[in-house]
Amino acid sequence: MTETGQAVWMVSGEEGTVRLAEKLAALAGAGAVLALDGDLGAGKTRFSQAFAKAMGVKQIVNSPTFTIIKEYEGKRLPLYHMDVYRLTLEEADELGLDDYFYGNGITIVEWASLIGELLPPERLQLYIEDLGGERRRIALTGIGAPYAGWCKQLQAIGDGDQ
Repeated sequence: MTETGQAVWMVSGEEGTVRLAEKLAALAGAGAVLALDGDLGAGKTRFSQAFAKAMGVKQIVNSPTFTIIKEYEGKRLPLYHMDVYRLTLEEADELGLDDYFYGNGITIVEWASLIGELLPPERLQLYIEDLGGERRRIALTGIGAPYAGWCKQLQAIGDGDQ
């Protein structure tokens, strides 16, 4: 049975989202997959930008909604940033995403639940919920030992407003 873990961060404003992204970027290694979902406008792309910056990416990171996949060079590893919002499962399957998921970089997939069948069995799932008034609830589910361990570490730290 696959080990799982969960953590929840309650954040106010962008600072908490940025703090979480920085912590996860420090933990992530080659082959890591972060599957982002959440409310429209809740901060998926902002999380991705903060994660990229923490990895040492120098380029401007924006949503790859129309290009689907953007590749960036970080200090330690490449970052593959995907937005699959406009794809069907069949279209996504034809892109050969496994080359990214099992490659030498870190992959962030926005709207990941739309291609759930194609995601690796081990990954970190994040759901960002807009609670209004700059408040966000970020639920993390680690599937697989490394990601479950990340969740335990994050839960021990507390939420993002500390």
